[in-house]
Amino acid sequence: MSIKAALLFSGQGAQKVGMAKDLAEAYPSVAQMLNHADEAVGFELSKVMFDGPADELTRTSRCQPALLAHGLAVWSVLKEKVPQLEVVAAAGLSLGEFTAHAAAGTFDFATAIRLVCQRGQFMEEACNETKGSMAAMIGGEESAVRELAAECEIDVANLNAPGQIVVSGSAEGVAKAVEGAKAKGIVKAIPLQVAGAYHSRLMKSAQDKLAAVLDAAAIGTPTVPVYCNYAARAVADASDVRSMLVQQVTGSVRWAESLSRMIADGCQLFIECGMQAQLAGMMKRIDKTAKVISIEDVASLDKAVGELSAM
Repeated sequence: MSIKAALLFSGQGAQKVGMAKDLAEAYPSVAQMLNHADEAVGFELSKVMFDGPADELTRTSRCQPALLAHGLAVWSVLKEKVPQLEVVAAAGLSLGEFTAHAAAGTFDFATAIRLVCQRGQFMEEACNETKGSMAAMIGGEESAVRELAAECEIDVANLNAPGQIVVSGSAEGVAKAVEGAKAKGIVKAIPLQVAGAYHSRLMKSAQDKLAAVLDAAAIGTPTVPVYCNYAARAVADASDVRSMLVQQVTGSVRWAESLSRMIADGCQLFIECGMQAQLAGMMKRIDKTAKVISIEDVASLDKAVGELSAM
C-alpha cells in the first residue's frame, strides 16, 4: 500500500556547515551525487558543505547549490529506503522551488545545480551592486505590513506564516520600516543579517540575467504538481515554470498561501528534505493539523524511515 506525501525543500538561510557529510559517508550514492555536483559547478561545493567555513557557505552563490544538493541527496536515499512512498506534490521555499522541480523531474540534477549556482551568483552580484536589507515583521496584520512597506518604498518579500512576514529593500527603507512598525500594530520588527534585499526590486538585475539562462535551459513539465512561490499554485507547463521562477526573484514568496493551497488540494502528509526543520516550524503556524516529517541527516532519516514504514 502506497504512502502519499508532498515534498518540501528548504530555502536560503537553512544551510549549516556539515550538511550532507554523514549522508555521504553512509551512502555511496550520495557521495557520487555530490561528486557530480562538484563537477557541474566547477568547484568543490561538497567541501564547502562539509567543512565550511561558515562565511563561505553563507555566500549566496554557495549556499543555494548546497541546499539544492542536500535536499536532493536526502530525497534520493529516502525513496530508495521507502519504495512505497508516493509523491503527490512538491514545493520549496524560494531557492527550494528549484529543488522541488528537480525532484519532480522538471529538469535533471546537473541542469538544476548549474541553474541554482548561476541564480546564486546573479543574486550575489545584485547584492554587491545595491545597498539592501531585510527585516522580519512579527505579529502584525498583512495589510499593515503592506501599508508600511509602501510608505517606506520597500517590498514584501516573504509571507512565511500568519504573523511572520519579511520586508526587503533599500537599507534606509528597511530601517524606516523597523522604526515605524509599532505604530502599525506590528508586535516586533527584527532586522535580518543578510547580504542584500532578496525578493525585492533591488534584485531586478539578477532577475534579468536568470531569465536569459532559463530561456536556454532544458525544462520539461513536472511529473507531479509543483506549487510556485510567486502565484501560490501548481505550475502548468514548461513555459509556466520559466515564468514563475523568473518572477520569483523580485516577487513575494507566498509560502503560507502555497501550503494552504496544497492542503486544500488534498495534501495531508509533508516530508521536509532540508536543514533545521525550518519549514515544519512554519507549518505549525499555517495549519497545525498537517503532519510534517523533517529529514536532514542520517539520524533523522532513520527515524523518518521507521515512522513511514509503520504507516
